[in-house]
Amino acid sequence: MKLDFLVPQYDEDDSIIKNLLDSINIQQNIDFNDISVIIVNDGSNVFLSEKLLNSYPFKINYYKEDHKGVSATRNSCLNHSNADYVMFCDADDMFYNACGVWLILREIKLEEFDALISVFIEETKNSLDNSPVYINHNNDTTFVHGKVYRRKYLIENDIKFNPNLTIHEDSYFNYLAQKCTTPNRIKYSPNSFYLWKWRDSSVCRHDPKYILKTYNKMLDSSSALVQELMKRGKGNEAEELVTAMIYDAYFTMNKKEWINQENKEYRDSTEKRFKKYYNDFNYIYNMIDENKKNQIIMIIKNRMFSEGLVMESITFHDWINKILNI
Repeated sequence: MKLDFLVPQYDEDDSIIKNLLDSINIQQNIDFNDISVIIVNDGSNVFLSEKLLNSYPFKINYYKEDHKGVSATRNSCLNHSNADYVMFCDADDMFYNACGVWLILREIKLEEFDALISVFIEETKNSLDNSPVYINHNNDTTFVHGKVYRRKYLIENDIKFNPNLTIHEDSYFNYLAQKCTTPNRIKYSPNSFYLWKWRDSSVCRHDPKYILKTYNKMLDSSSALVQELMKRGKGNEAEELVTAMIYDAYFTMNKKEWINQENKEYRDSTEKRFKKYYNDFNYIYNMIDENKKNQIIMIIKNRMFSEGLVMESITFHDWINKILNI
């Protein structure tokens, strides 16, 4: 079995991507002939050096292409692969431990799967003293981190990143990939082998208003995904997604930062975008089973409470009526 690590590269130079390559180099109990790394430069003038790329015992294929954005570049990485399994990695991340690749290859050898979802570690910073903090993401299905896919499954089912999405693009890909197979073709690993590494220049990590500024893009991603699911005849999955997105937006708008008048421009912009989303997919939302809807609501509400929601300042129905009157 062959495993490829697929890495889009833009402004990450040798010093940044070296962490990822070094973390692969120290992997234990594996044959380096079983793995390779595919890196695609997304039209950047920051090029990786031949000295770096030739300094490892595993094969690295480096392609320089026109600028297309992160989603299309990940698709290019996949197109260049002929491996049995692929794992999408970011150039500024790394493996969490020296047995990570062995864990992946072991899961592959034990039983064929279409998707492997693992626990992964997020490195962040303590806001008081800037010391590192490490957070477990248990069986996350949204981020690209810590996921392994069977390449032919992706190709045969035309599962790819949506090139029109450059923010929250991985939630589109992962949801689609995990809904186009059967549950028994998805494996879950309790072992952590991937580190979402902190990077000071990463806007999504250090900008406290990142979600406020990009929630519209999350709605764009969900819209594209709903349309794709409906096109594939997956109405039940579309119903669940639309319902989850509607209530995620409702509870999000009740969080303190969204009610704060300082952020009024972000809220107004988001609610205008949400009005289009609701009008586009209200017919799908109205089809979902009431019990299933209530289950989704409770899951989202519990998550929101863990993220700081105290109490809704407006009822769901009043908020929807307000949105429709914008």
